[in-house]
Amino acid sequence: MEICHHVAHHSDAVHEGRWSRNIDFCFWDYPLIELEGKTMGILGFGRIGQRTGEIAKALGMRVLAYDTQQNDAGRAIGNYVDLDTLFRESDVISLHCPLFPETKGIINAGTIAKMKDGVILLNNSRGPLIVEQDLADALNSGKVYAAGLDVVSEEPISPENPLLSAKNCLITPHISWAPKESRKRLLDTAVDNLARWQAGAPVNVVNA
Repeated sequence: MEICHHVAHHSDAVHEGRWSRNIDFCFWDYPLIELEGKTMGILGFGRIGQRTGEIAKALGMRVLAYDTQQNDAGRAIGNYVDLDTLFRESDVISLHCPLFPETKGIINAGTIAKMKDGVILLNNSRGPLIVEQDLADALNSGKVYAAGLDVVSEEPISPENPLLSAKNCLITPHISWAPKESRKRLLDTAVDNLARWQAGAPVNVVNA
């Protein structure tokens, strides 16, 4: 929403008196983007990716997804496609895949070249999924219109990270998980996992 409507900028403009001095009833000085009718590509379509897809559908977006594990819940939300199709057809690309050797650097100069001009890229997953210099170059050239990132390759972020000086790059300090309610849910899940394991009925088993 911030990328599409520049909410903070326009709020600041109102407080600075720019709307008061405007002769029209409304005021904006950035192009505004409507998401309805556009295509959201989601790379990694597990629980979080699917919830993101539901939100995108509620906004009137077409949803494309890539995941090595496909399921009916995902098919009810969007269409599974190959990576090249996702890169080629998406107006917004959101990353929700884990960091594995095969996904490290999956967003790089080569894959960015396959994307639409003016694509928006979001990363709420793992920083090393992106080759940051390649993304910075694409932002500065305009190939990528904007990026919204809650994670980077080195945290806390290095002062030398090229994304700090890239155009239209919003970076938050890894706070998506940080609301009190989210942290309580994580602790409750950990306690429940331990209790279930002690009872001989483990849940959320990985690599069983």
